[in-house]
Amino acid sequence: MKNFALIGAAGYVAPRHLQAIHETGHRLVAALDPRDSVGILDRYFPEAKFFTELGPFARHVERLQHASDAERLDYVAICSPSHLHEAHLEFALQHGAHAICEKPLVLHPAELQRSRELEQRTARRVYAVLQLRLQPVLVALQQRLAARPGRPRAEVALRYVTRRGAWYHASWKGQEHKSGGIAGNIGIHLFDLLGWLFGKAHDARVHLATASRMAGRLELEGASVKWLLSVDSADLPRSVSERGQSAFRSLVIDGEEIEFSDGFADLHTRVYRHILSGGGFGLDDAAPAIALVHRIRQCPVSAAPGDALPPHLPLAACPAAPAGP
Repeated sequence: MKNFALIGAAGYVAPRHLQAIHETGHRLVAALDPRDSVGILDRYFPEAKFFTELGPFARHVERLQHASDAERLDYVAICSPSHLHEAHLEFALQHGAHAICEKPLVLHPAELQRSRELEQRTARRVYAVLQLRLQPVLVALQQRLAARPGRPRAEVALRYVTRRGAWYHASWKGQEHKSGGIAGNIGIHLFDLLGWLFGKAHDARVHLATASRMAGRLELEGASVKWLLSVDSADLPRSVSERGQSAFRSLVIDGEEIEFSDGFADLHTRVYRHILSGGGFGLDDAAPAIALVHRIRQCPVSAAPGDALPPHLPLAACPAAPAGP
C-alpha cells in the first residue's frame, strides 16, 4: 500500500484524486489547504491529518520521511491553483515523494525545464494528469488515425463549452497570470489531445479572446484545426441546455462527429492505475501542450472572415477557413 499526501484538498478537482487513491487501494495520510471546507475527506480518508498552513504540513511530512518504510510518503497529489504548481512540485520531490499534478502542470516552459532538473537531482518523478489520453473512445480514435495509410492531413473542428458562473471570474481561475486564462485552464487538456492525435503544432492563430471565450486556428503536422473554448452558458446548444446539462464537447474530423461526452467518471482512477502500474505521463508528454498554450497566450488577436468558429452553429456546418501561409 502506498502513502499519499494531497495539496489543495478543498479544490474543485480534489474529490477525483481522493476517489482515485481510494479505488486503487492506497492511503491518504496528510492533506493541505488554506481553506478548511474539506468534509469530503470523511468520505474516503477520515483518519488523514489535515493542515491549513504549509509550515506544520511540511514538518509532518518531514517526520513521515524519517519514519519507517510503512509510514513514509510515496506520492503527493497536487490540486492547488496552477500558478503554485511549480512550488508544490518542488516540495514533493525535495521531500522524497513523486508528484501527481493536475493540469496545467506548469504555466511556462521555463518552469517545465526547472522541473526536469529537479527530477534529475532528486531521482523522483513528476506525473501529469492527461486523462483524455486514457478515455476509451479517444484511445480507439488515436489508434485508428495512426493506422491510416499515408496519414493524410485532416480538417478538424473542436468546440468545448463548459458553463461557469460569476464566481469563476472572481476566483483565481479568472486571473490569467494564475490560471493561464481560458486557454490554460479550460483548453489545456484539449490542446494536449490535439497534439496527441495529430502531432506537433506548426502555426497558431487567435481570432477571439475575451475573459469568457477564445477561438482560433492551429496548423498541426496531421491536421488543420479550428477551435472554440467558452465558459459562457449562452454558447451551449439549445438541446444541451434543455436537457439540463452544463457542458458540451464536440470534435469533428473530416466531417465525422466524434462523440466522447461519456466515459469521464473514472478517468482519474485510470490515471492513478496507469502510474502505479509503472506507466504514467511525464514532463515530456505534457511539454508540447504547455508550449502551445504559452504561444497562444502571446498571439495577437487577428480575425478574418470565416476564421473563427461561430459559437451557435454545429461544427460540421462551419466552413473551413483558408489555410494560412
